[in-house]
Amino acid sequence: MAALSRPWRAGLTVAAATLGVGAFTLNRSLVGGFYDDGLYAGIAVAMGQGMGYVHPHLPGTPAVVHYPPLYPLVLTPLFAACSVATAAFLGLILNLVLAATTAGLVAAHAVRIRLLGADAPGWLAPLCVLGAAVAIPVLTVQSVLFAEPLFGLLFAAAIAGADHAPERRRPVVAAAAAGTLAALALLTRSIGLAFGAGLPVFLLVARRRPWTEALAAAVPIVAAAAAWGLWIATHSGAIDPALAINYGGYGETLRQAGVGVVWRSVPELLRPLGALTLGWLPFAWVFYPAAAAALGVGVYGLLLLLRRSAIGFTLLGYFAILVLWPFPSDRFLWGILPWLALSWTAGALALLRNPRMRLAVIVVAALVLTGFAQYQIRGVAGRWWASQRERISENFAELLPGLAALPDNTVLATDDEALVWLYTRRTAVPFYVYGYRHGVETEPTVVEHRRYLERQGVTRVLFSGFGSGSDRELDALLGAYPEWLTMERAWPGGRALFTVNRGR
Repeated sequence: MAALSRPWRAGLTVAAATLGVGAFTLNRSLVGGFYDDGLYAGIAVAMGQGMGYVHPHLPGTPAVVHYPPLYPLVLTPLFAACSVATAAFLGLILNLVLAATTAGLVAAHAVRIRLLGADAPGWLAPLCVLGAAVAIPVLTVQSVLFAEPLFGLLFAAAIAGADHAPERRRPVVAAAAAGTLAALALLTRSIGLAFGAGLPVFLLVARRRPWTEALAAAVPIVAAAAAWGLWIATHSGAIDPALAINYGGYGETLRQAGVGVVWRSVPELLRPLGALTLGWLPFAWVFYPAAAAALGVGVYGLLLLLRRSAIGFTLLGYFAILVLWPFPSDRFLWGILPWLALSWTAGALALLRNPRMRLAVIVVAALVLTGFAQYQIRGVAGRWWASQRERISENFAELLPGLAALPDNTVLATDDEALVWLYTRRTAVPFYVYGYRHGVETEPTVVEHRRYLERQGVTRVLFSGFGSGSDRELDALLGAYPEWLTMERAWPGGRALFTVNRGR
């Protein structure tokens, strides 16, 4: 434990342990079962083939405006030089190395600046980071081609750079370097926009640095946001309106969701953390008081970090964005889980010094740690990081051979359309489409749905299984237009391929 009190030893130990545990997540599953991973891979293939920053699986290969370019750009050499299967496996190794490096960097930085407080045991911060870095949900995200590992590394490097910038010989240059890392994080995941306020506000308010240093940190972030925003504004028109939620710019997402989404997103914001730590509690009358107390500890820890590190103000911006976001917060939280664990622990340690709060904090900490340990044990026993991915991969492994003989001019409507394109090179569009109105998720009418499929030139519909919402929309089409779709092939479990009969 004493070795963990030294930054570089803490970092190396945590990185090595994270690498060792994460190695168990390496796999040969099909790419695209988690949707975004297939889109990232498809974009990388397109860039590797000189097609540009486009979605190669969609009709007309429209430009990408939903996903910032850095992660697909990192994957491009792999998919340009190797088969899809080999490139995907190498990409997972890359993600593993990035995740381990991130954990080591966060641990070393937390020890170096005494993020948990001057009197905290030196080994506690590395232990918190390691526990979060190998949490089952984090391993699940790491086991597919998601951008979180790259984002996490750039995120951590930007925070460390901003924290140390005032101590450097040329603080303005150091602040600009931190801002550049933050800009790269934004170009990996759009929620990196949280840095736009987090870094400069920290330098101005917490460290009382000159405005020139804050400006130096802000300029690269603003420049990256403006450049990405200009690209989106220029190319968004090529995306079919029915695909705006999954393929359009984030401005369109916010426009559709509206401020009404707050009433849904706020209660859902911390749901994943509650499931990870307190989901084992059997009764609501126990769970909700414990969750409220745990939230209070976390908020207090975040307030403490506002003075200690740029992570405090950045997390405020991060959560402010999530409040306006209509999608589940799970992946957004798993990508920064080590920082959240440190924030919560900082709050708990500070409250333990208060004799009147001590017993309550010990009880809450015991509940949280017990729940997390149970979740981990059950997750390891059940290989939870792999179960859904393997199930989706096995499903499509059965379906894909039946698509290989389809004509080259086939346009398929299906779930996981990027996966289908990657392994068949048949043009594919999403069958299930949806949107938002006044903060509530909506599905198209059957007339709107058919018009969308006809606009895309769909010649066949692949129903890959139940549970995604496609079953409802398919049933509606079959009921409204019984002669429009004819079953061409069936698989066990209700899966089927339909031919579109145009003109009927």
